[in-house]
Formats: sequence, C-alpha cells, structure tokens
Amino acid sequence: MDLLYFAWVRERIGLPRETVTTEAATVEDLVTELASREERYAAAFSDRRALRVALDQELAEWDSPLTGVREVAFFPPMTGG
Repeated sequence: MDLLYFAWVRERIGLPRETVTTEAATVEDLVTELASREERYAAAFSDRRALRVALDQELAEWDSPLTGVREVAFFPPMTGG
C-alpha cells in the first residue's frame, strides 16, 4: 500500500511517500501502527483531529476499512479562498 504525506505531515515524517505492508483493518489501525514506529510518526499523528485522510483519492473517515485500498493520503484540512 502506498502512503502519501502532505504539508506539515510530510515535514514531520520527513518523507513525501512510502510503501508499506500492513495487516491494519482500518485507517485508525494503520495510524496506530505508524505512530508506534518512531517519534516522527508519533508527532505527525499526535492530533488526528487536525488531519484528513483519503483512500484511493476519495475522502474517508478514520474507521474506514482498508480492504483493497492501494493508496492512503494524509493531509491537514484545506481551506478555500
């Protein structure tokens, strides 16, 4: 599964993207797994209310299943103008 990080999430993790193998069933499970890796991931995912997630380029929720998902993107909320 490909993971994409945008804006300050990318800055905290230090990567724009990575490919992972996971047994996580939901987005929340994946984030918990990532946050337990090391401090930079824990910092990036410390306030999940400040993050949005997209699965295969469709906005999703934290409890969304990952079955069949190829791409997960994490980013801060966007504002219009």
